[in-house]
Amino acid sequence: MTEGNDAVEAVEAAAEIAAEAANNWAKAGRHAGLAGAAIGVVAAGAAAGVAIERMTVGRGMRRRARLALDAAGPYGTLRGTPGAAVAEDGTELFYEVDEVDAAEVDGPPAANGKGAKGARNGKQDGSARPARGKPARAAQEAHGTLRKRLTAALGRRTAAPTVVFSHGYCLSQDSWHFQRAALRGTVRTVHWDQRSHGRSARGHSQIDGTENVTIDLLGRDLKAVLDAAVPEGPIVLVGHSMGGMTVMALADQFPEYVAERVVGVALIGTSAGRLSEVTYGLPSMGMKAFHRLAPGVLKALGWQRELVERGRQVTADLFAGLVKRYSFGTPEDVDPGIARFGERLIEGTPIDVVAEFFPAFAVHDKTEALVAYDAVPALVLAGESDLITPAEHSRTIAEVLPHAELVCVPGAGHLVMLERPELVNEHLVSLVERASAAARNSRHARA
Repeated sequence: MTEGNDAVEAVEAAAEIAAEAANNWAKAGRHAGLAGAAIGVVAAGAAAGVAIERMTVGRGMRRRARLALDAAGPYGTLRGTPGAAVAEDGTELFYEVDEVDAAEVDGPPAANGKGAKGARNGKQDGSARPARGKPARAAQEAHGTLRKRLTAALGRRTAAPTVVFSHGYCLSQDSWHFQRAALRGTVRTVHWDQRSHGRSARGHSQIDGTENVTIDLLGRDLKAVLDAAVPEGPIVLVGHSMGGMTVMALADQFPEYVAERVVGVALIGTSAGRLSEVTYGLPSMGMKAFHRLAPGVLKALGWQRELVERGRQVTADLFAGLVKRYSFGTPEDVDPGIARFGERLIEGTPIDVVAEFFPAFAVHDKTEALVAYDAVPALVLAGESDLITPAEHSRTIAEVLPHAELVCVPGAGHLVMLERPELVNEHLVSLVERASAAARNSRHARA
């Protein structure tokens, strides 16, 4: 009898979520005609996937859990010296710089492997949630080992590179939390927010309607940040997803600058083109419908921003489930705090910004621009279970960059730097080591 009651409750829960999701999202997209109806159907179907969770855990409890994770989680709390670059259309692009600490360069790391932290690097360290026992000790030892390797590779008298991080679509500079913590104080780093994301201003040319968002525009934004934050010295560029495309666009438009200043590049979970062929894990018919309808749906939703944001709140469980599916390869193994952190980053992007940027990906093609990075150490890394920028796209990039280190992580998804931070940190430190050595050799050859 109990099993029968459970089944009835599950069906009722699924129907409740489906009706609620379809109603809210269809309202927001009604002006899109067929597209508006389609998104309501998709929302209704996906809603059934969270029925069991709703049946077993009340909405109030889930909401309290999300609030508790937001309050207690240290992810995204690292802060540095703030600055602002000005894009060609006047948009202010926010960035932060973490400087090298003298104690890290002139002396050994502290006993805990973290070293001293200068006040100019901000107040919070928060490299991970407080942990105890053997896993915590192992993580601290690994963290200390990476810092020692960097200190040895960079040396005391060499012009060490500045590592510049570019984040992805619907994220912010905080998505690099674990990589920032790993390099913090040992090498100079710059973290910036793409236009209309994070703490950067809304794109002026998008507000006044004079220019659509393009990947080329983002490449020029990156150039503005580099001019402001790294006016001299060697640079290692790190880009995830849209950030990787931004790095490609920089090379496409400023090849001489790249040849002169860039000594290393990391392209993580990204693509050089053919994104219109990505299936997103959908069957063939669903994939075709998505690519045909998504631009119209998003545009319509962008016109109904307030209604959509209310819909996000009401259908928080559905939204969280979709974020987990498309962010992580094995969501069941991801720390709940990290999963909530990823969800918070994505939900922080207004729907009209989502709509502004989305069309740029269909026409993105920077395969030919990749050759600008063939002369420097490169890392190409992807999750094998990435549904947004499939690992096959990274393999294509690696074919153009035959000297690059190609790493495809089994079981990892699109937010691989959050899902497998230790592995990403290890390969990133290795890249900085190789780039530093290459920069030294280049200077010696010119001397």
